Amino acid sequence: MTALELEQPTDPGGPHPGKGVLRRHPTAAAALACLVSFTAFWIAQRLAHVTMIDLMVYRAEGLTVRNGESLYDMVATSAHLPNTYPPFAALLFTPLTLLGVPAMRTLATAGNLLLLVAVVGLSLRLADRPRRLPRPAAILAVSALLVWCEPVWTTLRYGQINLLLAALVLWDLTRKDTHRFAGIGIGIAAGIKLTPALFAVFLAVAGAVRAGQRLRSGAGPRAAWNPWLRQAAVAVVTFLATALLSTFALPRDSHRFWTRIVFAADRVGEVEITANQSLRGALARLLHTHDPGASWAVLAGLTALAGLALAAGALLRGSPASPAHGGRAWAAVACAATALLISPVSWSHHWVWCVPMLVLLGSEALDRTGTRARRWWVTTVTLGLLFCSFALWWVPHRWHQHQELHQNGLQMLLSDVYPLAGLAVLALAGARLWRANHSPTTLG
Repeated sequence: MTALELEQPTDPGGPHPGKGVLRRHPTAAAALACLVSFTAFWIAQRLAHVTMIDLMVYRAEGLTVRNGESLYDMVATSAHLPNTYPPFAALLFTPLTLLGVPAMRTLATAGNLLLLVAVVGLSLRLADRPRRLPRPAAILAVSALLVWCEPVWTTLRYGQINLLLAALVLWDLTRKDTHRFAGIGIGIAAGIKLTPALFAVFLAVAGAVRAGQRLRSGAGPRAAWNPWLRQAAVAVVTFLATALLSTFALPRDSHRFWTRIVFAADRVGEVEITANQSLRGALARLLHTHDPGASWAVLAGLTALAGLALAAGALLRGSPASPAHGGRAWAAVACAATALLISPVSWSHHWVWCVPMLVLLGSEALDRTGTRARRWWVTTVTLGLLFCSFALWWVPHRWHQHQELHQNGLQMLLSDVYPLAGLAVLALAGARLWRANHSPTTLG
């Protein structure tokens, strides 16, 4: 053998120094990738001249509280946006008034990027990942990718609080069921914005079913009380505490919100606009009407029943009998998809729950081999591309122009991508639960 032959690499594909670095320093490599991605994201947002208009509304709410004015008569920004959140949220927004606008925007962007990392970390924990890589490396690598999802982009563009709400709920759902304060995160999130309250309902349903199982097995009433019922109770008590605090601090605003504003679903904007990615918005566009009326109520009711049943079933099937099978993760994403679908208005940025959805689908792919793994990878990549495509904005849309009432079939399909994705997640949850119940050894 010649000296030249001895110097040739043994790997037929040639040397791969990059792979060696990744293997030796995965966390450092992931941190660098995340830094580059986040920096590019921040620059892109600045070049796009994002307004952070919702953050300005939050600041206006805080100023209104400080000035003792009416929260639900105020309008903010040149778009004349009203306050639609419970008064507890306005109390939390008062510190924003202590900052100048440039500093507030900078801190909000940095804070939301950190919250994305937290949501990714909690999503990975919920899916019991990673199992080989160091956890920080997995969190940073996934965050570098998912920051480019449209719901995340739009959340930071508007300065929204969706990532905070998701983090609070996931923080609760990733704690031990027996933790004394499990449920507080859900209660606080519901106090800020009502939609997360559905997670307390889902826990109560699962807990009630578990209680019924124990009673039928001959256990006494004390044994029927279980951690899910307690977690739901803690969430309800926490939510009521936020309402009570608001009542003491803002009695007039609290009375007005809980007696009038909470029922004014159209206060937040036009139902049919593309940004509304709920079933109600999709139905309004399909029927070419501003108000889908009773048809939406029926559809939302059926979806709520099906979604809660799937979420509770996944939780009951996955824990404690088979915790490694991801029952809690599927329960969480099924409940999130249900809440987003049945809400009268779910703006595209509310769908930051795409983060735990994509993490879970990727985890399912990693759990399998062969054809089944490929099917899950195709599903994961397809859904990921959908959430990164900004497809809903490819159709004609303009505020107060009602262009969405005149869409053709293709435009309707593009403007309904998130409701379709939510229904697909529920369908996957249902198929997986059916397989789990009929073939416990085969999940896929």
